Amino acid sequence: MPTTRATTEDRSAVRTLLRLWPYVRPVRARLFTAAFVAIVASCTGLVIPLVLKWIVDGPVADRDPAGVWLGALYLLLLGIAEAVLFGIRRWLVARPLSHVEAEMRSGLYGRLQRLPVAFHDRWASGQLLSRGTTDLMLLRMFLAFPLTFLLVNGVTILVGVVIMLMQDWVLGLVILGPAIPVMWTCAVFERRYAVVARRAQDQVGDLTTVVEESVLGIRIIKGFGRHRSQARAFRELALTLRGTELRKARLLATIWGVIVTLPELAIGAALVLGAVRVADGGLSAGTLVAFLSTALALRWPVDSIGFLLAMSQEAATATERYFEVMDEVPEDPAVAGRPPAGAAGDTGLRFENVQFRYPDAPPGSPPLLTRIDLHVRPGESMALVGATGSGKTTLTALVPRLHEVTSGRITLDGVDIGAMPREELRAKVAVAFEEPTLFSTSVGENVLMGAPEGAGEPDLDRALAVAQADFAHALPQGTDTRVGEQGLSLSGGQRQRLALARAVVGRPRFLVLDDPLSALDVHTEAAVEAALRQVLADTTALIVAHRPSTVLLADRVALLSGGRIAAVGTHHELLRTNTEYAHLMSGDVEEPEDPR
Repeated sequence: MPTTRATTEDRSAVRTLLRLWPYVRPVRARLFTAAFVAIVASCTGLVIPLVLKWIVDGPVADRDPAGVWLGALYLLLLGIAEAVLFGIRRWLVARPLSHVEAEMRSGLYGRLQRLPVAFHDRWASGQLLSRGTTDLMLLRMFLAFPLTFLLVNGVTILVGVVIMLMQDWVLGLVILGPAIPVMWTCAVFERRYAVVARRAQDQVGDLTTVVEESVLGIRIIKGFGRHRSQARAFRELALTLRGTELRKARLLATIWGVIVTLPELAIGAALVLGAVRVADGGLSAGTLVAFLSTALALRWPVDSIGFLLAMSQEAATATERYFEVMDEVPEDPAVAGRPPAGAAGDTGLRFENVQFRYPDAPPGSPPLLTRIDLHVRPGESMALVGATGSGKTTLTALVPRLHEVTSGRITLDGVDIGAMPREELRAKVAVAFEEPTLFSTSVGENVLMGAPEGAGEPDLDRALAVAQADFAHALPQGTDTRVGEQGLSLSGGQRQRLALARAVVGRPRFLVLDDPLSALDVHTEAAVEAALRQVLADTTALIVAHRPSTVLLADRVALLSGGRIAAVGTHHELLRTNTEYAHLMSGDVEEPEDPR
């Protein structure tokens, strides 16, 4: 994956978290109401020490049982009010925060669909999965608890300190003594915890990648007996993550120790000093009880600072990771800005001085494809042949704009594809890749994914017949049978035939096939070729081929060599006139007769 482990020293957690505002804005009324309710609930708890003062200095001092029972009733009512208010706060935030999380997850998924193939080539899938699951869960937890209680606890501490100072300013100053060292500790903790939190969340993504690859590649792992080495690799990553989590725990334990110990010492000092002053008659017992009760009521707001800061830093890191994906520039579905006009009468598929270099290629490296000039006439099938690594698959990927040309242009019927909305372009061009991908849905849904809206059973049956994929009707639920993840419940040849059916079901005007018959046996290949010839007669096709049998499906052949089109002609012409082409074809089965 790319370098996404950004340094956090210069990152402001507040500025990062503010990026969540567009998602929070639609539900801001309920969140602000919930925060207000929580503040009222918390401040209600601070009234309890004042009631205790009244009870001690009043009914208790006057030996008035009725007054004591009345005070107890007040305390009970205050406790119930506090509990009810916190319950209302929870009810207020549950639904809107689920909505925020769902919207963010949908936005991330939509952005992933629109990002170019080059992005997905760079990024490990596990890193993307962790951003869409673990990171968003952390953000929902932050919005539900730390965001509110950083405000609530701050207000509670402020109000509590004012109450204590009003009770007795000397004892209040004693309680405030640890404030400066606690704030300094929080600042140091926040900076260090941000770095470790980022490291941990990146490591979760790495671990997710290993799990996903192991599940998808289980046949390879078992086939080569590599389960022990895979388990060892997983264990090493898990132990690395464990070490990082322990580092987080040590940091949290340190700040918690400081935050708990210093205020406790201050409360102890205030207790001793207050008791002496009560004994001397300089302070009433009720005032001391109220003061200490208020100080104890502030223990949780103070003690929770470290925990809330830790969750806030993890949320800031999750936000940062989320927007690393959202900030990537998506494919522009509209016009790319190049003039659409082509030469008069210019039809078919044409490559004009096309050059391509991968976006992440080292600066100064030679392009993979250079000065590609090729014309596939309307209704013509062109086979593309070349040595392994010559760039055949990359060249075909330029047609549906899975990659963008570095320079030059490609036209369909005279219109620059860079000037077409991608939706329109991909409605005209159908593709079938050498490595077929099927989704965990029914056979019919997988095939009809390549058809326009409204396609039905007749289109599906026709496409299956062309691809010689009638085996689908014999599956347990016919074409409604669900295939496993990646279609691994089917054989390689079956998956390839379904992918071919998906490419032809929409009767595309332009067809791009990347070695579509490589996984088929000889007899099935011959049957597919016979049916495919009828499809190719009605479309303009570019076919990556490795075997003479596939080459003979095409009207002409283009030889790709050294990043350029080295020769164009019929199969037999190139066999006679081009040594490199003859050498490429010589490794295959005996050449069949040309049916034309």
